[in-house]
Amino acid sequence: MLAMFMGAIEATIVSTAMPAIVAELGGFSLYSWVFSAYLLMNAATVLIYGKLSDIYGRKPVLITGIILFLIGSFLCGMAGTMEQLILFRLLQGLGAGAVMPVASTIVGDIYTREERAKIQGYLSSVWGISAVTGPAIGGVLVENVSWRFVFWMNLPLGLLAIAGLLFFLHEHVKKQRADIDYMGTFLFLIAISCLMYLLVEGGIQFAWTSSFAMLLVLAAAVFFVLFIRQEKRAASPMMPFNLWKMRPILIANLVSFTTGVMLIGISSFLPTYVQGVMGESATVAGFTLTAMSIGWPIASTLSGRMLLSIGYRQTTVIGGAALIVGSVLFLFMTKDAGPVWAACSSFFIGVGMGLTSTAFIVSIQNSVGWEQRGAATAANMFMRNMGNTVGAALLGGVLNSKLQDYFEAQSSGNAPVLSIDSINQLLGRNQNALSQEIISMLKEGLAISLQAVYFTVFLFALVSFSLLLLLKREE
Repeated sequence: MLAMFMGAIEATIVSTAMPAIVAELGGFSLYSWVFSAYLLMNAATVLIYGKLSDIYGRKPVLITGIILFLIGSFLCGMAGTMEQLILFRLLQGLGAGAVMPVASTIVGDIYTREERAKIQGYLSSVWGISAVTGPAIGGVLVENVSWRFVFWMNLPLGLLAIAGLLFFLHEHVKKQRADIDYMGTFLFLIAISCLMYLLVEGGIQFAWTSSFAMLLVLAAAVFFVLFIRQEKRAASPMMPFNLWKMRPILIANLVSFTTGVMLIGISSFLPTYVQGVMGESATVAGFTLTAMSIGWPIASTLSGRMLLSIGYRQTTVIGGAALIVGSVLFLFMTKDAGPVWAACSSFFIGVGMGLTSTAFIVSIQNSVGWEQRGAATAANMFMRNMGNTVGAALLGGVLNSKLQDYFEAQSSGNAPVLSIDSINQLLGRNQNALSQEIISMLKEGLAISLQAVYFTVFLFALVSFSLLLLLKREE
């Protein structure tokens, strides 16, 4: 739970600090890469960590992941440029890949089948409970100290988690032959990197119809095909596709992907809307995310009980409906709606995430034995991370593309020439140096662009709900 606490704080606190980071380091055009770099390494390694935990035990794998995460966190706080921050976020993501899946797997190991629903609800609620404090602490640190402490505050949390694991977790590992699918990991990393670069930079650095764009599409497709072939013939595949033959696991993994896209869209860009468009402080922006963190643990706790009373399908369908309500509220949010509207929207997204994520983990862990539980749990986490990764790239690309189109349309006549990185000044403390006309244009451009992001989030909410309806009633 302490390791989960660290991961949950990371998820919300960095989003709250991003406007301040951009204001100091510049590079708004690289905004989404700060999230994408972290999520890329997280997604690429989460399945390997799950498999390693089945071979060597949960304890050494989780401790190794936490150590890498802490080193990355320290370096992120030392970053002097946006490029350095992105590089150090890669290292942080490399360690984070172990934290979530292995922590969830430990609960599956030490509790009985009957206890897991309730305990997984508690574990999922840690995401929300710790994240409640994340935005608030992030806002206070940004406004009163420095955004760098947003990363450094992970250090004491991680060290406490390591100490707890060393002294209190005792496990008996069944020795297995170490057969790790490193080739599959390499192929996946290349494929997803090509796709992400295309989504973020397409239409900005190069035209969608350019030969370079076509080359990226071809490379991504080829490496994905090679990845799938590798997984089918590997003795111990990175992605155990045989698990996907069970319908509950298949749908759980697909919906984890679509909700992962939604989650990164809200958590990454909402603080920018509240601060940049509504003109509120970092602390207020943080509290709009806190509302999601409140809805998540409440729904997670209820999910454990609902699974026993109304069943798996109805619980997840109610969660899917909450996601649609939240995304619709975001879609109709305006700069005059105020932070309360944003907080209500976040709350419904949190409710949907809490109901679905807890139900998915319980269902998956009840479907497999000990020897596959780590891989099966990690596969679901992997799909959520994949959704986060692709979502950060896709929605970042939507934001940049819409901003560029808006500024190009406004540049005719005597209007000032603006670019994507002009948003740096809007989010900075030297906003007073800008004329009222430029501030108005920047706010309008940011609002229009983020509206396109929220429309994309709404589409993924519809897809999620449609997939959940495919679950069999008896399941």
